[in-house]
Amino acid sequence: MSDKLKGLPRFWKEVKRRNVLRSLAIYAGTAFIILEASTIVFPRWGLPDWSIDLVLYLLILGVFINVIVSWIFDITPQGIQKTKALEEIQPNEKPSDSKKWKAATYVSLMVIVALIIFNVVPTKDLKAGDIQSLLILPFDNFTGDDQLDYVAAGMHSSLIGDMGRISGLRVISKTTANIYKNLGLPLPQIASELNADIVIEPTVMCYGDSICLQIRVVTPFPEEKQIWIGEYKEDRNDILNLYNRITKQIADEIKVSLTPHEEEVLAETRDVNIEAYDFYMKGKYYWDQLTPEALQMALEYFNKAIEADPQWAEPYAGVAEFWMGVRQMGLAPNEITVPNIYKYLNKAMELDPNSVKTQYINAGVAVWTGYEWSKGESEFLKVIEMNPNDAYARAYYAHLLLFLKRHDEAYAQAKKALELDPLNPLIQGMVAITYLHIGRYEESMELANKALVMVPNHPLGLNALWSGNDHFGNFEEATTYCGKLFGLDEEMMVQLMDTFKKQGYIAALEEILSFVESIPDEEIPVSASIRIAWLHMKTGGVDKALSILETELEEQAADLHYVFTGSGLYKEIADHPRFLAIQEEMGLPPL
Repeated sequence: MSDKLKGLPRFWKEVKRRNVLRSLAIYAGTAFIILEASTIVFPRWGLPDWSIDLVLYLLILGVFINVIVSWIFDITPQGIQKTKALEEIQPNEKPSDSKKWKAATYVSLMVIVALIIFNVVPTKDLKAGDIQSLLILPFDNFTGDDQLDYVAAGMHSSLIGDMGRISGLRVISKTTANIYKNLGLPLPQIASELNADIVIEPTVMCYGDSICLQIRVVTPFPEEKQIWIGEYKEDRNDILNLYNRITKQIADEIKVSLTPHEEEVLAETRDVNIEAYDFYMKGKYYWDQLTPEALQMALEYFNKAIEADPQWAEPYAGVAEFWMGVRQMGLAPNEITVPNIYKYLNKAMELDPNSVKTQYINAGVAVWTGYEWSKGESEFLKVIEMNPNDAYARAYYAHLLLFLKRHDEAYAQAKKALELDPLNPLIQGMVAITYLHIGRYEESMELANKALVMVPNHPLGLNALWSGNDHFGNFEEATTYCGKLFGLDEEMMVQLMDTFKKQGYIAALEEILSFVESIPDEEIPVSASIRIAWLHMKTGGVDKALSILETELEEQAADLHYVFTGSGLYKEIADHPRFLAIQEEMGLPPL
């Protein structure tokens, strides 16, 4: 009879006779259970997301192994034996049809169906894995005192900081969340635009000896629905511990597993001098405005916080960050800024070396002030481990990776920063610069344009558009953005573009350079030096360009790093011995 079966009918009979389908059914049921267990247990153990993908790939590989093994071997009462070929079967021999095999097959099929229903059919209750991203809207100030807006802003920042420590969540950053304040958009639209699974609406209702808060958690899809609301009234001295409790309760309500380390962090108690905390929140409120006047107010309040509580690390870190900002903006010389940076940073590290804020500033100082690349990377990685949702840490770490010529890693970190804070013009500008230096010019220019919509004359955006258009040979646009970047007024811009049309690109760059050189040195921003060096290089002044870069090295300038990313922006002098000597002196890897 076996001789009569040919082709597909013969193959199908062999598949059934060798119990391949039954074996696959049992394997599939087991695999489903293993995969479901992994998605629940691995996040609780703190294992990375790719570990679940690895399990999936191994299980898929196991399918092929299962088919091969079940085709070749069979389980019999005498043990595992090689399956006989169809031609070797005697007329009086019947294929084994064990009841155990049948039972195992049916049980496996039932498990598969149950798991499919569990994962596909919608249920009223949330389950683990449903919520992967959230948006915390700014606190509504219902205290009746507009002077307490800084309190609402500080609470917003603190709650985002605590929620950001949960590795199983993507927590959208403060600046992007603030964009939606008072816009009056429906929550489903906001959540859709930011790809958020839930939205948290917090409210501060009283702020005196006691704090009164209301936290409303809303799921926006398929329609807006409140899934939990919590109300709190606590002593004001307990404010930092309150954030911990709220964070943990939200995680419990939305079924997000915490790692043992996250459980430990959120169980910590933190004491705070409430007067110092108020001063610190005011300092942060002004720091976020990033104007020279606001920075001075921030410094004043950080110092008041230090006076109120000399043993609290955060205000010292705030002062160190202030001096970093002053140095980056070129508002004071290195001999003033650098000693103050280290003075206050070292004190903050002494008081609380495990503070996320202190670690973050320590990383920035190591890279942009000390040229300590390994230390900077180590510190940034600590910050990202403590708060994987810190968009600024990832954006600045991406720039460090540029300097180390690890462009693929830089791209990944920059992309993650943008996912966390997509509407922050500073993040947009920083990511645009990252994309520029790794050769992703179109993406860089697209982001730069978005930054300029939000902040006209955004320096990082202008820089990216200048360099990007130069790369593509769009020299008229490059001239325009270069002129704007160096602050030419409207009349001078008309004259510049007339020069471009009559004499060309290089003549236009020479005119910009002539304008810059007519400005007193003290009025030229420190951050303009490497751009001035680029102008000299493009207009044939190679020696002058190199001399500027050598002076930048002597002063340990905060922007010299960007010359040595391997981007090709300085390709005309990249092989010059003086250029290579600067790179070697900085301890950066070769191009």
